[in-house]
Amino acid sequence: MKMHSPWARFYSNSCCLCCHVRTGTIILGVWYLILNSVVLLILLSALIDPDQYHLPNTELSNDFDFMDDANVCIATAISLLMILICAMATYGAYKQHAAWIIPFFCYQIFDFALNTLVAVSVLVYPNTIQDYMRQLPDNFPYKEEILSVNPACVVVVILLFISIILAVKAYLISCVWNCYRYINSRNSSDVLVYVTTNDTTVLLPAYDDSMTGASKDPPPPYISA
Repeated sequence: MKMHSPWARFYSNSCCLCCHVRTGTIILGVWYLILNSVVLLILLSALIDPDQYHLPNTELSNDFDFMDDANVCIATAISLLMILICAMATYGAYKQHAAWIIPFFCYQIFDFALNTLVAVSVLVYPNTIQDYMRQLPDNFPYKEEILSVNPACVVVVILLFISIILAVKAYLISCVWNCYRYINSRNSSDVLVYVTTNDTTVLLPAYDDSMTGASKDPPPPYISA
């Protein structure tokens, strides 16, 4: 009797019910690659022209002045690293190199953990949302409307929104993990070929075994009596 891992039930070669996990990983890597490329272009333009991204209002600019040179340089380095990781995942899924997908998978786990911590902090400290909104400037958009809403409703809406994000991220993590398992098993295991004719199933030998068998000594010649 074969022993199966308890996680084997979650293994599937399909992604989003319409494509293979390898294709889904390539699409996901390209999507993240495009997003980080756009972010990198914005950051580079902010380095070239810093005044372009400063808020015109003095009060807002004092509280939200995060586009200084140090922060922009750090964000640019992170964007470059993310572009490299996404490119590695896309290339690894396309060329079927499982090891190239691991950095992207680790990034997904880290991102999922951060979002989970945000959800836990909102659940444990629900009043921090209202306190944060009160600290915002008076001319912040929709500040009064948000403060007028019941705090419990705001917490429920935020938790619902974060839960949907976590569910999507968890599904994408499972797709990338299934792609890694598929490529890893495809590259490491021997390929067994079966030929079925009517009711007969024949297991073909491996290529190395067949070549070894072909190099055996020929049978002795037939001598007539």
